[in-house]
Amino acid sequence: MKKSFEFTHEGRYIVIENRWFEGEKLFVDGQLQDENLGLSFGGELNGKLKTSEGIKDLKATVGGFFTIECKVFVDHQLAYSSKA
Repeated sequence: MKKSFEFTHEGRYIVIENRWFEGEKLFVDGQLQDENLGLSFGGELNGKLKTSEGIKDLKATVGGFFTIECKVFVDHQLAYSSKA
């Protein structure tokens, strides 16, 4: 089973994929930036985001028990939440 979370931030296309037994992946503009392999009930993915203001830190948290949720932070500010 696969669940994807997709959004744009300052013109950059961000995708977080979660697959049972295969792990989680973080893509920015189609480029893989981080991945966690294997079964996980909560994980963190890290990357870099090039913006007009320079390079920013990107952190995605993925997890849950009955449903998978995702939050993405850019320079420690919430940029996306699947619950919103």
